Amino acid sequence: MIRRILLPTILLVLAYGFWISPDFKEIAAGVAIFLFGMLTMEQGFQAFTGGSLERVLKSTTDRLWKSLAFGAISTTIMQSSSLVSVITISFLSAELISLAGGIGIIFGANLGTTTGAWLLAGFGLKVKLSIYAMPILAFGVILIFQRSKVLHGLGYVLAGVGFLFLGIHYMKEGFEAFKDGIDLASYAVAGYPGLFLYVAIGILATVIMQSSHATLVLVITALAASQISYDNALAVAIGSNVGTTITAILGSLSANIQGRRLAGAHLLFNLVTGLVAIAGINQIIVLVGWLSGLLGIAAANYTLKLAIFHSVFNTMGIAIMVPFIAALVRALERWMPDPVPVFEQPKYLNEASIDVADAAIEAVRKETVRIYDKALELIVHGLGMRQHDVFSEEPLEQIDGPDGGPFEEGIQEQYEHSIKSIYGSILEFISRARVRMEPENADELLAIRMAGRGLLEAVKGVAHLQKNMKVLIQSQNPAIRTAYEGIQQRIGRVLRDIDAVRRSGEDRLAILSLNDTKVSVERDDTQADRKLDELVRGQQIPATAAASLIKDYRYTYQICMRLIELGQVVFAVHDLGLRDAQQSLELDEDEIGAIADRGETG
Repeated sequence: MIRRILLPTILLVLAYGFWISPDFKEIAAGVAIFLFGMLTMEQGFQAFTGGSLERVLKSTTDRLWKSLAFGAISTTIMQSSSLVSVITISFLSAELISLAGGIGIIFGANLGTTTGAWLLAGFGLKVKLSIYAMPILAFGVILIFQRSKVLHGLGYVLAGVGFLFLGIHYMKEGFEAFKDGIDLASYAVAGYPGLFLYVAIGILATVIMQSSHATLVLVITALAASQISYDNALAVAIGSNVGTTITAILGSLSANIQGRRLAGAHLLFNLVTGLVAIAGINQIIVLVGWLSGLLGIAAANYTLKLAIFHSVFNTMGIAIMVPFIAALVRALERWMPDPVPVFEQPKYLNEASIDVADAAIEAVRKETVRIYDKALELIVHGLGMRQHDVFSEEPLEQIDGPDGGPFEEGIQEQYEHSIKSIYGSILEFISRARVRMEPENADELLAIRMAGRGLLEAVKGVAHLQKNMKVLIQSQNPAIRTAYEGIQQRIGRVLRDIDAVRRSGEDRLAILSLNDTKVSVERDDTQADRKLDELVRGQQIPATAAASLIKDYRYTYQICMRLIELGQVVFAVHDLGLRDAQQSLELDEDEIGAIADRGETG
């Protein structure tokens, strides 16, 4: 409803402005070009978010000071706290970073966004930026048409910078022209009424443009042209800080609970910072005047004093909030509790992750691991085993049999209503994420998708295997009973080996141990067939039972191989370069068969 009203209102205001003043067109065009430049820069920086960003994030957010520095530096480079906040929400949704780490990045981003005001006030207003905009645009457009991912992304970044410069130029020219027509400064409002009025204007302008940076540029250019008073410009700067949280809030709507908590922290930080700035506005103005004197800034240089003010009150906000980050995390977890887990719904897949390669891959991987954990329960209990026995240190051969239980009932029903439904969500998510990715990232998603499909086949195989096992593992014929206990043990060994790899973390050598597991599965399958031939020739089991065992051995082999293939994909190292090296060392079917025939272990 609000959006339906807001858009026509904005269009009407623009039309009225164009009608009453030709100079307003130049300002509006400058704002439009500036915003387009920001979008272009964001698209360029998105090209650099795949591959190793996950590793960088882990190493730069494990300490609070690192999170703050990462937020400040990345925002300084990208000149967009909104982009940094949305990317941070996407990584938090995929659990690549902690909530405390995400809050640190957001706090740092608020400080990083002040560098834009410094650059514009100290450099942009004194130089004719349009002179630099044209060649930068030319180089940028040429690079955009290159096939290289790096050059393509760099082209968009350069084009974005060119449009930013061009937008600032047109805004400057427009406000200068206003001097001969309308004097906006005559509408200045003094005291606290003016403070609250222009804070509201700053919030509204930032919500409309979805960029506090754009609001600050607009205010600084207006201040340089004396079209807004210094006091009112400070109020707009405070309002722009509060308004920028709208982008994070909108980005969190499609995120999981962690993403919404981060948006809440962002809103709380900017509200507290804004209230502190409003309450201590007079004292901060005095502090800004003193700092300006120390830095040799003229008393009448209001644009640089605005940049100092912006930095000062954001730094004060960080100083006030940082000691309470741990308490803030606890409060957010209490105010926004985790939803009651509903297994049928995906936990990690959301729109906040789909645009960033690392976040999308990690979300799919974690969702697949989640399916594996649920499937593991069905597999273990479906075969009449107990999880604490399977993953204990005791040899599987020495574990007592189930004595008629605990065979899981309704495997097919649970498969349909939980595992299959979530896998369907994974397929839909991957189909949309792959079209936005580089080939190597898309291939990794495809590998996880295939591993997930293999897991579904393994669960269905257990459902088939269970039909005979429930009856024949309690057979009075010791040979038949031993054969089905052997099936339990073969699958149990595979699950133990996968669990060992999983617990090893990202040890790239541990994952190669699954090569040995594959060889063992191949060898066990061959030995089981030979043993079955001996039992049939010795008339120790009837032909009907032998036929069932042949079919169940095939199910067992397929279950084991599908589980190993999943383990090799979802519990492998995440770095693409190391992944390629690891995959080159994995054995193919012919190599596995040859080693098994020789009785070797790889």
